Amino acid sequence: MTEITRSSRRLPPWARSWEALLCLALVVEIAVLGAINPAFLNFENLLFSTSDFAHVIIAAIGLTLVIITGGIDISGVSVMGLASIVLGLGFVAGVPIGGAMVLALLAGALAGALNGVVVANTDVNPLVITLATLFLFSGIATGLPTLLDFLGFSAYNSGGFEAYQYEGITGLPKVFTWLGTGSLGWVPLPLIITVLVALTASWLLRATRFGRFLYFIGDSVNVARFSGVPVRRVLVAVYTLNGVTAAIAGLLLTAYFTSARSDLGSEALLNIITAVVLGGTSIQGGSGSVLGTTLAGLVLGYLRQGLLSLGITSDVIPVIIGGLLAGSVVLKITLEKRRSTRANRAAYEAGRSAIETRIG
Repeated sequence: MTEITRSSRRLPPWARSWEALLCLALVVEIAVLGAINPAFLNFENLLFSTSDFAHVIIAAIGLTLVIITGGIDISGVSVMGLASIVLGLGFVAGVPIGGAMVLALLAGALAGALNGVVVANTDVNPLVITLATLFLFSGIATGLPTLLDFLGFSAYNSGGFEAYQYEGITGLPKVFTWLGTGSLGWVPLPLIITVLVALTASWLLRATRFGRFLYFIGDSVNVARFSGVPVRRVLVAVYTLNGVTAAIAGLLLTAYFTSARSDLGSEALLNIITAVVLGGTSIQGGSGSVLGTTLAGLVLGYLRQGLLSLGITSDVIPVIIGGLLAGSVVLKITLEKRRSTRANRAAYEAGRSAIETRIG
């Protein structure tokens, strides 16, 4: 046994985890980008730059729960836009901003529930289902102003709701936009909201029967069903939760840009999926953590910020993120094979030692 192997085995389990590797990657990334551009290391800038990608982490957290079950939901980016435009249209129709936020969250929950009902009651691949609803929700978000005019609802301007179909709805109250642009001391509110969502989702996964059911379904849906797990209800619930988190991300993005638009978040799909996979969640289901997704979201967010500060264009960044996604999958598979090989070798050595002891 080599010295390296002995030292690695002396490390505590948390130090050998994927999340620890992500923490190390985050520290190295910030250090390297800071060495190239010292202004990047400004503590206040590091905190407030999270407002640019907090919506990605929040949406990725919801998607993590879905992927743990072995499913997928790519319609979340359309739900962001749908929640944004529902909030804006509700506000211009005279609904108080608090009520408009509730309507937006309800729209996200209904969208997620629709995905969940179809996934739970058919054998169609969730990717195909949510690809269809991706376009469905996007079309609803775009056509909602015209539909409201057709149904006879009234807006506070003479042009009706259709005037907002392709233009952002501005003039939102400061009490709402503060959620995306304000702070509590040195900590920006989007980061606080992200942490609260992450803690809630982590508690659901680790401390409730619902979270254990998600892992059971991801390991084997048939075994979970025969074990008494209410598979259909759990699937509907987890897709509904994903719709809610996507709606929260859409509201946060709306507050950040101080404008409600039906296309908000449409470019975030690659970043969201990459954050989940890079965070260690198995695309086949059965494993994953909210902490890993959150750390991966920070790695991706700061990487994008650093590359932009170095003058790399936004057209090139998706290529880099795509390469990072492919590399993370290869690395994860390699590490899992090594762990499996070590476990098999340890079992073999234990068995041989037991046989030798009996013979001796």
